[in-house]
Amino acid sequence: MGRVRTIDWVDDAIELVDQTKLPDELVTLRITDVDTLIGAIGRLAVRGAPALGVAGAFGVVLARGDAARIARLRAARPTAVNLAWAVDQVSALPPEQALAAALRIRDDDIAACVAMGERGAALLEGERVRVMTVCNTGGLACVERGTALGVVQTLHERGRLEEVLALETRPLLQGARLTTWELARMGAPHRLIIDSAGPYLLGRGGIDAVLIGADRIAANGDVANKIGSYALALGAERAGVPFIVVAPESTIDESAPNGDKITIEDRDPSEVTRVRGVRLAPKGTQALNPAFDVTPHDLITAIVTEKRVIKP
Repeated sequence: MGRVRTIDWVDDAIELVDQTKLPDELVTLRITDVDTLIGAIGRLAVRGAPALGVAGAFGVVLARGDAARIARLRAARPTAVNLAWAVDQVSALPPEQALAAALRIRDDDIAACVAMGERGAALLEGERVRVMTVCNTGGLACVERGTALGVVQTLHERGRLEEVLALETRPLLQGARLTTWELARMGAPHRLIIDSAGPYLLGRGGIDAVLIGADRIAANGDVANKIGSYALALGAERAGVPFIVVAPESTIDESAPNGDKITIEDRDPSEVTRVRGVRLAPKGTQALNPAFDVTPHDLITAIVTEKRVIKP
C-alpha cells in the first residue's frame, strides 16, 4: 500500500485528502486560507478527531494572528476536542513559533498512532483475531495509520488479523466509503455490514473485540464517538465481548467530568434524508441527525492511548 498522508503542510499551505470524494477518487486539496479550511472541516473533507487537531494547528498558522478567524476555526466541530485543543496550543504562542508547533503536533500524531497500534495489539488475546469497528478510525482520521484501525493494521502486519467486520456508519457512510477503502489498500480481510447488524452478530459469537475511536473522552471515562458506538457497546456487554476505545491522550478532556457535559453536534437533517445527493425520503420529511453518541464508562473494557491502557 502506498503511503498517503491525510493532511500535511507543503510549501506554505495545507494539503489534505478530500474524503468526500472517496472511494471513487483520491483528490488532494490545497488550502491557503482559514475560511476554506473551515468549509472543508464543515463538509467533512477532513474529519476524525486527530486529523482535525492537525488541521486546527495548521489553520492557526494560516490565520496569522486573526483572532476572529481562529475563534471560528476552533468552533468548527464542537464535539471533537482535538480541534480546540490544537488551536489553543498553537494560538497561545508567538506567530513566529506557530508553524514549528503545528509540525510537532503532526509528528506527535504519527508517533502516537504507531504506539497505540502496538499497545492495542498487545491487549488482544489469541493467535488470530476477528474485530468489529464503526466509522473510520484509520489513517484518514489521523495523519497516518490511525487509532482503532491502526491496531488493526498492526495485527495484520503481524499475521494475527482474521477479519474485520466494518459497520457502514449511516448517515454519511464513513465505514462503507472510507474504512473499506483503507482495509482494501492494506490488504486486510474484511466484510461490510449494516449498522443494525452489529449487536446481532456480536451475540452470535466469533467476534474477539470491538475497536472504536473517540472524539472526546470525559474525565470519568465516558466516551463520545460516532453515532452507533453506544449500540455496539450494549451488544458487546451482552455478548461478553471486549469493547476497546483507541484514542490519543489529547482526546481526553479533563474539563468534562462526564459524558453529560460533552456537546453533541447535530448536523444537517438532509444528511439523513439524502445519500450523496440522492433523496431517499419523501419531500418535507423531518429528521434528527446527532453525529455522535456517548458510551458510559462502565460499558468500556479499556481505553488505549499512546502512553497507557486505562480500564474504566
